[in-house]
Amino acid sequence: MSISRHFVLAAGGTGGHMIPAHAVAEELMARGHHVALVTDERGAKIPGIFDRAQVHVLPAGRMTSNPKSWPGALKAILAGRAMARRLNETFRPTAVVGFGGYPAMPALLGALADGIPTAIHEQNAVLGRVNRLLARRVDAIATAYPRVERLRDKYAAKVHLVGNPVREEVKALRDEDFPALTDESVFRVLVIGGSQGASILSSVVPDGLGMLPLSLRRRLQVTQQCRAEDIERVRHLYADLEIPADLATYFNDVPEKLSWSHLVIARAGASTLAELTCAGRPAILVPLPSAMDDHQTVNAREMTEAGGARTIPQSRFTAVELAKQMQKMAMEPGALQNAAKRARACGRPNAARDMADLLESIGHAPILNDPLRVGPLPTSLNLQGVPA
Repeated sequence: MSISRHFVLAAGGTGGHMIPAHAVAEELMARGHHVALVTDERGAKIPGIFDRAQVHVLPAGRMTSNPKSWPGALKAILAGRAMARRLNETFRPTAVVGFGGYPAMPALLGALADGIPTAIHEQNAVLGRVNRLLARRVDAIATAYPRVERLRDKYAAKVHLVGNPVREEVKALRDEDFPALTDESVFRVLVIGGSQGASILSSVVPDGLGMLPLSLRRRLQVTQQCRAEDIERVRHLYADLEIPADLATYFNDVPEKLSWSHLVIARAGASTLAELTCAGRPAILVPLPSAMDDHQTVNAREMTEAGGARTIPQSRFTAVELAKQMQKMAMEPGALQNAAKRARACGRPNAARDMADLLESIGHAPILNDPLRVGPLPTSLNLQGVPA
């Protein structure tokens, strides 16, 4: 019989940090543990996640390259650290884990000050700035990739490869066969570009598809995410090409769309790649060049080297290049099916389970169920709690 423990999960307010944290929280709660989330105002407003956990907004300064911002950032970090320590005093966590982003720093600093076991999870193939700052001091470092740049060799003893947690709906796709594809069947292409779409995909993909041989172009069915300012222009382009296209600024059913897609054209964000490899879907990846430390290019490396994807740098992402790469994948017999198998081989579908195992292993001194600690925090703590 497992003993109920308390865990604090801290994550920056973007989906790339929050979605993995949410998946781990669900796993921990399924095991009977209690979870509190520390994030910023953006993270607290993301719908559909952490509905069953305590959510607390703490100040978190961002250390930019401008020295003038440092005093204010340091003041916010120290204020957040003090508030995190008051949360620790009431919630009594057995471990605190950070999922990256500056909002994770105050919670981890508070845990270190209080002698609470700590871990960090890195979603990308390049160790993020906050995780780099704290890697030396935490008890465990969980990674999503076998090779992580900026992660020093001297930390190897506490590094654990767990993968990047995905939603259960995506995990379920792993048991499904790759969609049937013949020379006569519909060829379904899914185009996604992060939470807000990508203008470069809207500019290049329609023209690239228009350059495909007529025999392939007539079979296409496109589902594409577009920015609001691009969507009507893209709709007219597809209409002129006589390619059926379903366009939207946001898809809330990506797992369903992945289930019937034969090829995905996408950015190389960590969550996107985790879903592609878990489901086993071949892809053409266009890394975001402005991503910090060019981490999207490094993210794409494993899947590309395995043969599950082709990576095109944005500087070379033209309609001609896209059409050339698509023909190689779509018109060579068995190429897509083979790429799908190779993509699937890179997947780590049990990442949430393995991360929860790791947290349980470092969380010493188990905390028994105590309604006084599980309930809302006293208002005197001045934590900006967001009701679950």
